[in-house]
Amino acid sequence: MAGPSAALSPVIAASTHWLARAYPATGEDHQAAALAELQARQAVTVAAWLRYPTPVDAELVALAGPGGSAVLDWRAGSEPVEEYAEDEAWRTWVDEVVVSWAACLLADPVLAVRAVSAVAAAVPDHEDHRRPRPRRAGDLLGQFRRLTTPNPRERSAAVLMRHPDLLDPVATMHRDALRYLLGVEVPNPWLGISG
Repeated sequence: MAGPSAALSPVIAASTHWLARAYPATGEDHQAAALAELQARQAVTVAAWLRYPTPVDAELVALAGPGGSAVLDWRAGSEPVEEYAEDEAWRTWVDEVVVSWAACLLADPVLAVRAVSAVAAAVPDHEDHRRPRPRRAGDLLGQFRRLTTPNPRERSAAVLMRHPDLLDPVATMHRDALRYLLGVEVPNPWLGISG
């Protein structure tokens, strides 16, 4: 994994926006919307880095486009009133797999820690060598704390966005692929047991 690429910025922004609209902030905190969106952005960022691990992958998705939100809209019941309206153009930059993986990470804190650890182990440190020690996996875990260990205020702001049952229609779309990528045991549907 070569590391995060700026080419993923439109995908991350649009996918975050989709999650924040499909699962709006909750609670009475006046900053609830911002807190929920930060959690969504962290989940989407980790998912995008896992999905497009090299600069070439990121450039290709920027060139070809990620596919859009149509299937996600239908699965989550959040279809726009006017799909082709000018202010709905951002939906073309939504990546279905990235959003599905982000939903998995938001619903499962253990899986989120595993995903962030996988990214931390693979992404090189681009800073110069003036640091007294090499970067540890824990450093990146701290940067993604809102995803992996949200505080009560953050959790209260994102009740809908973190509810496993509400996220399930979106999360199940590509959950097995994420679990396989992270080396987590995937249930075998044919045997009714873990395979």
